[in-house]
Amino acid sequence: MQLSLIQKLPPQECPKFFHKIIDAVCGRALPRFQDYGSIWNLTEWLEIIDETVSFFETAVSAQLSDEQILQQLSGLSSSHHEEIMKCLKVRKEEIRLALVEKTNAISSAHLEDFDWQLKLALSSDKISSLQTPLLNLDLDVRQNGKLKPVSVEMNREELQNLISSLEAANKVVLQLK
Repeated sequence: MQLSLIQKLPPQECPKFFHKIIDAVCGRALPRFQDYGSIWNLTEWLEIIDETVSFFETAVSAQLSDEQILQQLSGLSSSHHEEIMKCLKVRKEEIRLALVEKTNAISSAHLEDFDWQLKLALSSDKISSLQTPLLNLDLDVRQNGKLKPVSVEMNREELQNLISSLEAANKVVLQLK
């Protein structure tokens, strides 16, 4: 993470700037270029905004320790380190909740209810003796306030793939907590 441009910001201005960046991570407005145009040019401004937002999101989502954070900030002065750490410690939970909310907002659909049935297909129009177990999965999905029924029929292999995908998704969700 390259936050070297932050050195141009006087340490006494850091808390205000960092809190505005964290506000942006949490869904509020970014700091305005007009307020910092005397410190950075437009190209530097866009770079510092991008890098600082990315830094705070990564520090929280990756659950970096204080030592790991300070290692990423190695090119900065101790006063800048101190200000970043203060802001991060105070607002860490707020950033985490904003990142979780951002992840949840990927889809407006959520599962309301489900039902399943196991059936045994004894034959088909092509094979007289099939003996294949099939799972019928009925899902009630609420999307944009409307309940939408979804029915899926799966064989053993498809069910295994679904279970593996759900287990992988569960691992990701547990890491976000």
